[in-house]
Amino acid sequence: MIDTASPDNARAQVRVRDFYLGRQPILARDQSLFGYELLFRNAPVGPASIDSDLSATAAVIAHAAQLGMNRVLGDACGFLNVDAAILTSDIFAFLPREKLVLEIVEAMQPTQPLLDRIAELAGHGFRFALSDVVAETPALGKLLPMMDYLKLSLRNISQPDLQRLVPALKASGKKLVAEKVETREEFDCCKALGFDYFQGFYFARPAIISGRKLSPGQLALLELMKLIAADADNIVIERAVKKDVTLALNLLRLVNTPAVGAGHRIDSVSQAVTILGRRQLQRWLQIMLYAEPARRGESMPPLLTLATARGRLLELLAQRLRPGQRRVPDIAFTVGIMSLMDALFGMPMNEIVEQIPVSAEVAEALLKRTGFFGELLRLAERIEMMDESEEEVAPALAELALSADDLGELEVAAFEWCDSVARYAI
Repeated sequence: MIDTASPDNARAQVRVRDFYLGRQPILARDQSLFGYELLFRNAPVGPASIDSDLSATAAVIAHAAQLGMNRVLGDACGFLNVDAAILTSDIFAFLPREKLVLEIVEAMQPTQPLLDRIAELAGHGFRFALSDVVAETPALGKLLPMMDYLKLSLRNISQPDLQRLVPALKASGKKLVAEKVETREEFDCCKALGFDYFQGFYFARPAIISGRKLSPGQLALLELMKLIAADADNIVIERAVKKDVTLALNLLRLVNTPAVGAGHRIDSVSQAVTILGRRQLQRWLQIMLYAEPARRGESMPPLLTLATARGRLLELLAQRLRPGQRRVPDIAFTVGIMSLMDALFGMPMNEIVEQIPVSAEVAEALLKRTGFFGELLRLAERIEMMDESEEEVAPALAELALSADDLGELEVAAFEWCDSVARYAI
């Protein structure tokens, strides 16, 4: 029997450090964030980098777990792809079983030793998902009793087959996950069929709505951002905050959180503006733009988590690549946050750039993905869509003279910051 309680053997075998990772959001029926599929990729390394019988993927997962899987996931659930080699390894000593779902492909042959191993891991508290389900097959019949989730890709199954298959799978009592959901129409269709969860970037695909008006809260946030960009006096900013009661209350809530660390209770807007400072106030306003449409007290909307993590990752990348240039990371953060505002507002990016004062280099990055900040943005987007753009990540890293090891650690730090800061925005 393989020991899943002690990490000593696995830790001694792991020598790989270079990796990069992506998180693809998985949403519930109300479009709140349920979890992420974690996409770990081993960066190009020499054969001497792995001196164990663990697969390269397993070694990468082990190192990511050492960095902190909880930091990557925050409060969300994690779906992690595993193959037969990983299932029979000692890698699970590293992994937080209460937060992970182990995802296997239906094409994996359900041999008796494999079924026994799945049952053993299930006994240790792990849950399982079966991906790429396209039909009711003998293999599915063997694996189905041990699965908690079934994943169906919209790109691998026709609409008529989907409509026939879903009712049968629903009858099994398993949770159904629709993958590769890229449009609002696909989401609505899958929701009507009875899917429980949805994976894809349909929520980040801007649906341009002619004549759409921003909410009063969003307009107040944009006005404040303009005042800060114009270097208005604190008293003017304070008056603008006080015009919106919700905004003022959220500012006081934010400034009294551990993330700010004021040290004592702050009860006035004037104190809050002073203590937070222009730089942090601007960042909070940018984050609040994504939180404002959400219903208070519910899970963070996926655009908020994506934009916040993207902004922080670009900031950290800029700090690493342009050390000592304080203005550069601030610009990078703004580019990351603003890069999803077309999806947030349902407006073309060129109209957004006209409404929100930005520098030429920010506009260039947002509209053309060019310049230093455009390169950082393209890298972040490729990582987020890594199952489709994996081959483009390594060249992008080479262009920036950045190691995969650096990128992996910065990603984990960005995810942790997103989880600790963005939750205070709503």
